[in-house]
Amino acid sequence: MVVESSGTQTATLTTEHNLATPATAKTRVLVVDANALVGGETLTLRFKGAVLSAGTERLIRESVFAGPLSEPHIQSPPIVMPQGGTITLRQDGGTGRSFPWAVIVLD
Repeated sequence: MVVESSGTQTATLTTEHNLATPATAKTRVLVVDANALVGGETLTLRFKGAVLSAGTERLIRESVFAGPLSEPHIQSPPIVMPQGGTITLRQDGGTGRSFPWAVIVLD
């Protein structure tokens, strides 16, 4: 396994931020440190991708977390992205927080 991309995203409320736009077929896990999330705030993480190379990108998986989290180190399940795609983060409610993140490639 290897870190494909990483960074820290400071959320602008109600804005879907692109964390990564991988272009190759791989199985990926998104890891996010959501310790900053407090009560009344939600964090939405999305994987989007296409089935075929000329296909339309569609939602693969969406996970929503409401703060505060008893387990703030979030790890998505492994997601197969046959054509690459887009991985996003969105925060709603409260104050825009900073979220360290990494995309891990398993294959």
